[in-house]
Amino acid sequence: MLKRILDWDRDTFIFLNGLGIERFDLFWSTVTNFTTWIPLFIFFFYLLYRKHPRRDSLLMALTVFLVLSFIVLTLTITKDYVARLRPNNDPEVNTLIRILNGPTNFSFFSGHAAASFGLTTIFFLFLRKKVRLAWLFFTWPLLFGFSRIYVGVHYPIDIMVGAGVGLFYGLLFYVLYNRIIVPYSPPIRPG
Repeated sequence: MLKRILDWDRDTFIFLNGLGIERFDLFWSTVTNFTTWIPLFIFFFYLLYRKHPRRDSLLMALTVFLVLSFIVLTLTITKDYVARLRPNNDPEVNTLIRILNGPTNFSFFSGHAAASFGLTTIFFLFLRKKVRLAWLFFTWPLLFGFSRIYVGVHYPIDIMVGAGVGLFYGLLFYVLYNRIIVPYSPPIRPG
């Protein structure tokens, strides 16, 4: 069963990566770069600050950093434990694909997918009642995740598991925020 899943994963990756068109390489290389998205992070934090009272927005920002910290911790442990080669480093695959990026660490699971889905989930949950069309926030992690296949560095399962980990931590810390932080925070005194 595992072999069939891994075969599907490899074949799907080769197919999706093969859809790449050279004239879009710069676009996808830019999309896959984490620093490209820094203005979006700043915008999300700005929205927290503008749409919530100051103290609440600071506690929410702390919660966002906890989400990211737990994703990084889980990612570090998992990558070293599973030790799955990235497609760009796998001799069985790397001669069949387009490679635009060349990281040398392990592949499973995608930190880009986990971080982007985790951050988007927690920001979405904090802002969904205050920002119309907040669901559009999820455009970012979808593009970000696909870019990892396009540039040749992650299999689809790496992306799907990373997205699942990110969604899990985003939801978990939203629940913890509402069950632990909100009830035990002193009320805001009218100014």
